[in-house]
Amino acid sequence: MSEEKVEGEIEENASGENMDYDKIFEEFPLPMTVKEEIKNELVKINASEDVARKVVKKCYEVYLRNLMEPGEAAGIVAAQSIGEPGTQMTMRTFHYAGVAEIDVTLGLPRLIEILDVRKNPSTPMMTIRLTEEYAQDRSKAREVANRIEATYVLDIADIATDIRRMRILVSPDEKAMERKGLTLEDLKKKIEKGLKNVEVEESDGKIVVQVTEPSYKVLMDTLDKLKKLVLAGIKEIRRVIIRKEEGEYVLYTEGSNLKKVMKVKGVDASRTITNNIYEIYEVLGIEAARNAIIQEAINTLEEQGLEVNVRHIMLVADVMTADGELRQIGRHGVAGEKQSILARAAFEMTVNNLLDAAVRGDVDKLKGITENIIVGQPIKLGTGDVELVLKMGKL
Repeated sequence: MSEEKVEGEIEENASGENMDYDKIFEEFPLPMTVKEEIKNELVKINASEDVARKVVKKCYEVYLRNLMEPGEAAGIVAAQSIGEPGTQMTMRTFHYAGVAEIDVTLGLPRLIEILDVRKNPSTPMMTIRLTEEYAQDRSKAREVANRIEATYVLDIADIATDIRRMRILVSPDEKAMERKGLTLEDLKKKIEKGLKNVEVEESDGKIVVQVTEPSYKVLMDTLDKLKKLVLAGIKEIRRVIIRKEEGEYVLYTEGSNLKKVMKVKGVDASRTITNNIYEIYEVLGIEAARNAIIQEAINTLEEQGLEVNVRHIMLVADVMTADGELRQIGRHGVAGEKQSILARAAFEMTVNNLLDAAVRGDVDKLKGITENIIVGQPIKLGTGDVELVLKMGKL
């Protein structure tokens, strides 16, 4: 159907304001996002029901032509589509775009991290968006940052040891204390709570930590604990940087703890993200983790200037999350749980896989691709998927 013809019909039948689009779409089972897109365009041009039906029909035909053929090697195509650009990726850690102080793993190491679903990524970071009242005011954004950023004793005070009297002297910096919103009383309480077998006193604006046991080792151990003591904020978040973006203040953090950050007053939980996929899975569930895998993989590839069709990445994310929990692609996850013994052996740990299968007396039914290639049979793909039998007697 030519464009001129459609435009002509639109002008003739412009009456599509209150049309029941759901009724039209019932005949053509299209994906939800595609339906929304078509509907928005039809509303824009104010199409009549007849024209709308013709347009939707045409779109449905194009959609069917773009579907994957039965017997197509979807997994292999996806693996190639991600693997080939992967060979062109760099291996370095870069500064996060625009935030010079934060290092973030990018390129191939990051892609491997995503597909391995590492519980502890090498450079965890969060992008924290704030609620309206905090997002516009820098001092209020700084308040939220102070509530999130881990504040150690060394950040706000000098520490000295008095070996002769077996004690530690903490000399607070008033300006640093004020900036972090802490008082001397707060400092004293936190030290009392965080350290055992010590007596804490206040004298001349200093905090004196007296070790009860007269031992040099105990004194040094107490000093180490004191240096690691978190007075305020979230332990995992080492640093917070405030930046203004698109008219609002955004916090970037080094370190990540989604569960605690979401509870902080002033944080907009619905727009706050972390690059730690496992954390997203534990806090928000498997669907959120699937979306995070897709988004992180696309961002990593795009940052390197590589373009991979999102459907390949979606297929990988679906396989990793299909049974309700996160599985890595490697031998401890997707590849290691294949039904076929030969397919598992071909991937990694060849001898172990074959020995274990022999001990158990497992049988390989040769249904997949890898195992059929190994034994030299035609694979069940493309033309090999069709079996035709001709009965000569009936001709």
